[in-house]
Amino acid sequence: MSFGSRMSAARSAYGPLCVGIDPHPEILELWGLDDSVDGLTQFTRICVDAFAGHVGFIKPQAAFFERFASPGVAVLEDLLAASRHTGSLVILDAKRGDIGSTAHAYADAYLNEDSPLAVDAITVNPFLGVQALDPFFEAAAVSDAGVFVLALTSNPEGAQVQHAHADDRTVAGAILDHLRTRNGGASPMGSAGAVVGATIGSTEENLDINGPLLVPGLGAQGAGPEDIRRLFADVPHAVIPSVSRAVLRAGPRVADLRACVARMADALVSS
Repeated sequence: MSFGSRMSAARSAYGPLCVGIDPHPEILELWGLDDSVDGLTQFTRICVDAFAGHVGFIKPQAAFFERFASPGVAVLEDLLAASRHTGSLVILDAKRGDIGSTAHAYADAYLNEDSPLAVDAITVNPFLGVQALDPFFEAAAVSDAGVFVLALTSNPEGAQVQHAHADDRTVAGAILDHLRTRNGGASPMGSAGAVVGATIGSTEENLDINGPLLVPGLGAQGAGPEDIRRLFADVPHAVIPSVSRAVLRAGPRVADLRACVARMADALVSS
């Protein structure tokens, strides 16, 4: 199955919510864990137990594992291995992006199904040109994975670049147009996704790209379920709302984490 098909199936089975696995030092301390590889390992095991197979999507933040160097990356590999075949799709938040052979190397690391770092989807940065991301899309097509391209991000600084105009379109609009073309004719939707923050307030861009929309900003960044309902009213079936700290602060007890997820999922449905 393509990622677009698997994404739709995961939403139907578990709901749209994506839980970010972000082992920030603040969260480790809150959970009573050391800011060390041992603390990282314990945190990760609790998250896998709490979320894998209970939510549609989990989203590890690569930076928080990489800051511990190779032992931290080994913990990330263990997380990915433990999450496979649980029913939850793994979206790695790595925001990779480069050109030529370097892009191919990144794609081989994360989108080759034989790699220990293989994931269901990865976030990528189009600043070097959206066509430079072709190696990611090509690798994703081989492994039935997904690629989420930054388009309208949740951080306020992003507007300086994303709202700039080129060829009578905004940069964000050009990215969305490219993804829409890539997904043309796919059913139930394509596998080329966009990252669109729930905190952007409003947009005149066409968010219907016939592909998935990863939507960060829910919870600690200030967006609520009503913002998602309003902003994505035309494409509710494509939205994967992502929340991290607002759920993780309920830990470390697995039961408390699952209860928090259930409350947020209910709020999304009832908003």
